[in-house]
Amino acid sequence: MSNTIFHWVDNGIFEGTSGATAPVTNPATGQVTGQVALASVEDARAVIDDAAAAFPEWRDTSLAKRTQVLFNFRELLNARKGELAEIITSEHGKVVSDALGEVSRGLEVVEFACGIPHLLKGGFTENASTKVDVYSIRQPLGPVAIISPFNFPAMVPMWFFPIAIATGNTVVLKPSEKDPSASLWLAQLWAEAGLPDGVFNVLQGDKTAVDELLTNPKIKSVSFVGSTPIAQYVYATGTAAGKRVQALGGAKNHAVILPDADLDLAADAMVNAGFGSAGERCMAISAAVAVGPIADDLVAKIAERTTGLKIGDGTKDSDMGPLVTKAHRDKVASYIDAGENDGAKVVVDGRTVQADGGAEGFWLGPTLLDNVTPDMSVYTDEIFGPVLSVLRVETYDQALELINTNPYGNGTAIFTNDGGAARRFQNEVEVGMVGINVPIPVPMAYYSFGGWKASLFGDSHAHGTEGVNFFTRAKAITSRWLDPSHGGINLGFPQNG
Repeated sequence: MSNTIFHWVDNGIFEGTSGATAPVTNPATGQVTGQVALASVEDARAVIDDAAAAFPEWRDTSLAKRTQVLFNFRELLNARKGELAEIITSEHGKVVSDALGEVSRGLEVVEFACGIPHLLKGGFTENASTKVDVYSIRQPLGPVAIISPFNFPAMVPMWFFPIAIATGNTVVLKPSEKDPSASLWLAQLWAEAGLPDGVFNVLQGDKTAVDELLTNPKIKSVSFVGSTPIAQYVYATGTAAGKRVQALGGAKNHAVILPDADLDLAADAMVNAGFGSAGERCMAISAAVAVGPIADDLVAKIAERTTGLKIGDGTKDSDMGPLVTKAHRDKVASYIDAGENDGAKVVVDGRTVQADGGAEGFWLGPTLLDNVTPDMSVYTDEIFGPVLSVLRVETYDQALELINTNPYGNGTAIFTNDGGAARRFQNEVEVGMVGINVPIPVPMAYYSFGGWKASLFGDSHAHGTEGVNFFTRAKAITSRWLDPSHGGINLGFPQNG
């Protein structure tokens, strides 16, 4: 009988009362491996109430004690990250080495949060006015919500919750229904690390759970990563309810390959960035823009590397695993059909892949399309699968215009040996994260992750100092201790002197 994946409250399992569930599958076999609970409104409110009840005590816990818990969590996660990687592979499908890389990048944010005492230091001005001191502090918001996507069930939540917890907030994490088990594993690890009851909670569910998080007045902020239409909805609904919202949306990431680029390096990068994790990354390169006469050679080099990839079960010796669900696999395949019908050349066809995995697995191999034009749906839409489109332009300016007129602005890259061209590109391109000969420019934890345009709704990017500012609010204090010389009645507006 399939196991049920429940909620987490007060450092223990909370079954809820709805009784509704959704299937969780192993994408490499197509088999149902469990059922995830789908919260009712009452279940969601119970989890939120628990986070709210725990907030005052955690807010008042000293920075020294908070940091000690963070360090404990870091040590436990580093020692046991292999366990988490295997859980991710079993429900997402990505190969174990890729899952381990995801956990390691999340671990960097935990390490960043361990330094929170330094990041929470305020300012102090003595004698700003006569015998009056002015100083500032940063304080936590309260219970905060994190709504995370299926493609990074560990790393994306870890962009947010280490900083939220370190700064004194309590957390309600709503993971994807497609791969929910990683969230419970992380919750259990927090308990082992000594985090008090109610500080880290997990709410399983669908839109019912999301809507309650967006509108419940006890939730003070919402952090979201997902598609642009849902990011718009989350931002509009959450802000209308008076919350802080950071909603990271979709992407259509371009890589510009200039004529002077090392084509072997560029081809390696296009394969790695286009097909890693079956293209189910918001930082995946899905559009390779070949400038000038290099397109034929570049396409040939990419095709040569692509055809040698091993596609199969992520627990085996595979380079790329399946897609997360059958519905998503079929949707991605339909874009290949549409691109071919629109006149793109299918150089490598993933629809006919022979994978080393279950016959019912959700398989789609790496696909390379050439002669793609900006009006094709394979270019205009975020496909979120292993489909790399090659667009041909004559000049740098045409490549730049292609990127800057695209509605998305998450990540981009340029491949060149010309420092002047690279410096011009980083200045002129309207995208939030830029790589120079780096195909997936995900910043380190002490910088902030986030895009521009339709790739971000809200003012704050994830982690880094922007993350610290998002999960805290400033308070300015003006102080004067009792001094008889300042007594008396004066109804005028206070003046400094």
